[in-house]
Amino acid sequence: MTRMPRALAVLLLAASAPAQVTYERIRDAAATPAEWLSYHGAYNAHRHSTLARINTANAATLRPAWIYQTRARHRFQATPIVADGVLYLSEPPSSVTAIDLHTRRPLWTYHRPIPENIAVCCGQVNRGVALLGDLVYIGTLDAHLVALDRRTGRVRWDVTVGDYRSAVTITPAPLIVRDKVIIGMAGAEYGVRGFLDAYDAATGRRVWRFWTVPGPGEPGNNTWSGDSWQRGGATTWVTGSYDPQANLVYWGTGNPGPDYIGDVRLGDNLYSDSVIALDASTGQLRWHFQFTPHDVNDMDSNQIPLLLDATFKGRPRKLMLFANRNAFYYILDRLTGEFLQATQFARQNWTLGLDPKGRPTPNPKAVPSLEGALVYPDDDGASNWFSPSYSPRTGLFYQNVRELGAIYFRTEAIFQPGQFYLGAGRRRIPGEEDGYGALRAWNALTGIRRWEFRLHTPPWAGILTTAGGLVFSSTMEGDFFALDDATGKLLWKFQAGGEVWSNPISYEFEGRQYIAIAAGSALIAFSLQGQ
Repeated sequence: MTRMPRALAVLLLAASAPAQVTYERIRDAAATPAEWLSYHGAYNAHRHSTLARINTANAATLRPAWIYQTRARHRFQATPIVADGVLYLSEPPSSVTAIDLHTRRPLWTYHRPIPENIAVCCGQVNRGVALLGDLVYIGTLDAHLVALDRRTGRVRWDVTVGDYRSAVTITPAPLIVRDKVIIGMAGAEYGVRGFLDAYDAATGRRVWRFWTVPGPGEPGNNTWSGDSWQRGGATTWVTGSYDPQANLVYWGTGNPGPDYIGDVRLGDNLYSDSVIALDASTGQLRWHFQFTPHDVNDMDSNQIPLLLDATFKGRPRKLMLFANRNAFYYILDRLTGEFLQATQFARQNWTLGLDPKGRPTPNPKAVPSLEGALVYPDDDGASNWFSPSYSPRTGLFYQNVRELGAIYFRTEAIFQPGQFYLGAGRRRIPGEEDGYGALRAWNALTGIRRWEFRLHTPPWAGILTTAGGLVFSSTMEGDFFALDDATGKLLWKFQAGGEVWSNPISYEFEGRQYIAIAAGSALIAFSLQGQ
């Protein structure tokens, strides 16, 4: 029998048509734990893998199995996607590479040049791609949504979502919902007006747009004084979650504009600093919950709405769990938006407390002033865009927490297109310049802390839990580590050689389980030694 040359096999693999990634496959992701088919791994955003080959008994033998080195010169924040033996990875600022998991070599790379005059607040980043059918979708920094052929990387369609010259950019991974691609955008620091879009997955035709800052005649416009709604921010720069039974998309929104200063935008400023629930078919608002009305401390709610069905206080409920940037952990009814409970999980002084409906009482001493106002947490928040995780093994919610404050000095906010639209400057607290971080685990239904794993500096990495009893996360010093999910005991760590700004995943291929993480400018996949 004549064996096929490896090079020819790779070419044939690239030329063959991949299996279709259907909506049903994405919806039923729990049934195929060997793959990681969407940004969160599943619509409920638990970021939990039911794979258990790697577990508490053998995690100490984890070793790098393969490494893919990117050409990235920006923060590498991507979560990879795995389907049909291929890993799909976005590389900053807006490129995509498909890697054959058998050869561990790229099949193709799509490279998108980015204009030099692009306006971004926080780095030229991209957090991931989405798959449906035979297409790969990416939102680009210059505010396009692009569909690529999964087999070749060729552009199948390319649509303009917004005008990058007015500071509209795209950094989140798209979310596939049935036959639609849902995509958010960034740019609140520049006075853009936020929105969330849905596009036909086959053609790129826009199906609906929901403006997160309502215009005249729309409900909520009266929460903005004058014409401030036109520059109201409330951007949608982190991927949301989805309830297939309710057909609701849940998405967090960012700070109002101008940031830090509320004098020119009197009112609650809906729907900034909120979670919104939209009908996935029409984009109509079903409900909203605003965590921080009239925000003057940059408390974006661009965190992950995690969905859980559970008995809460003696009653079966469809819940949403939300560890907000403002240092409170919220439990909401995800069908109605009813506030059920909130627990403080990090140091804060921006509010004097929450009322029975979850509305905060602002602390006047935490408002930026000419003399300087001390605020906890700082504007990077107690949490941020990086993902939490929930494990059904333990019933615990796992969150990386930032413990850091700052002093904010009032300035004037003057709107100029393409320029920062901010009303304060920041100075670190003497003696507390670096703060610290912690990976904390608490009972998902009570908010009571079970344990914490202290981190030297505030983290920017997400979390993965597994059925093997493990919690994976990373540090800004480059340590990728595994903890016991019940106790927080350190079981393994690896120095990855660069800062970690990403979320880990797990997949299985050819009988081996892997844990993959973007660290520094490389993607590193780990497996058990001798497996």
